[in-house]
Amino acid sequence: MSWQTLDDVNLRRLKVLVFLTALLPLALLLTAAWQDKLGANPIEKITHNTGYWTLTFLLISLGVTPLRQLSGVNWLIRLRRMLGLFAFFYACLHFLTYLVLDQFFDWSAIAKDILKRPYITVGFAAFLLLIPLAVTSTNAMQRRLGGKNWKRLHRLAYLIAGAGVAHFAWLVKKDLSRPLLFGAVLAVLLGLRWFYRFRASRLRRSYSSV
Repeated sequence: MSWQTLDDVNLRRLKVLVFLTALLPLALLLTAAWQDKLGANPIEKITHNTGYWTLTFLLISLGVTPLRQLSGVNWLIRLRRMLGLFAFFYACLHFLTYLVLDQFFDWSAIAKDILKRPYITVGFAAFLLLIPLAVTSTNAMQRRLGGKNWKRLHRLAYLIAGAGVAHFAWLVKKDLSRPLLFGAVLAVLLGLRWFYRFRASRLRRSYSSV
């Protein structure tokens, strides 16, 4: 069997492997917490770690389609939903760390933070935009919305990723190496998306003129 094709059994095995691998950052974080190795500021460590993996999984999920187009490996698309949901999972952990451990459900302080601190404003907006994408990730919701509407909605993932990069850059302030790397990856993914859309548009026009 070619690596470009997978039967259902091997695809299920691959999904299990991807699922377990995606849980590894959380397992390592919990292990560090159990061993009291989160450093002098454990809340900050948890916040940064969960935010980092939120953005990582979001960009990986966005990279699935161009990677499939470049490689011709169609089964890659079957992993995109899981990867996107893991981005949402780590975003929830990121937000809950801020809500519970950092602010202790102090809603007035949270509201002030959202209004006055730009990186929290952008991060909170990105989290809110992720919610409808997670809710509509099922096949049933895709059918209910219709293919075109579903695709329009899920294009928000690029906006969310951009907001996530800005949130990260504002947060770290001095060492911008990681935010810039994430921004570069996002720029490449957007470039590939526009390239394939432009090429598909040209092909449609050439076929219609025949």
